[in-house]
Amino acid sequence: MEISDQLRCLFSGTVEERNGSYVVEIPEQELRLGDLEVDETYRVAVLPSPTTSEPTTTDADPQPEQPSQTPPVEKGEQRTVEIEDIGDQGDGITRVERGFVVIVPDTKQSERVTIEITDVRENVAFAEVVDRVSYYE
Repeated sequence: MEISDQLRCLFSGTVEERNGSYVVEIPEQELRLGDLEVDETYRVAVLPSPTTSEPTTTDADPQPEQPSQTPPVEKGEQRTVEIEDIGDQGDGITRVERGFVVIVPDTKQSERVTIEITDVRENVAFAEVVDRVSYYE
């Protein structure tokens, strides 16, 4: 299965019926990470999940928040990426696995660069340019 580079978030959820409509709730954490905004419209892909024999109940106590996933990058790691956007502070922004944001200063939108990760936080990483890459390489 091919997953688009435009993927903003990935989470598991259930489809629930409410007042004649079907609803998929977005976890609050996805909004806190900044990839999604309230009152915006997004395309949603629904993929089947393996079924379990455990019954689901809707009136049970809410489950505690799932521990956040480990960032998909590590300090010192190098990657070749394309700068997708420019942030409010003028820094380049790229996204890697699961839409994880990496901020790269001194870059321009659509520029291909090899970066080295310099700092990794729970929901964002920072990197420096190691090399500017030609599109023909």
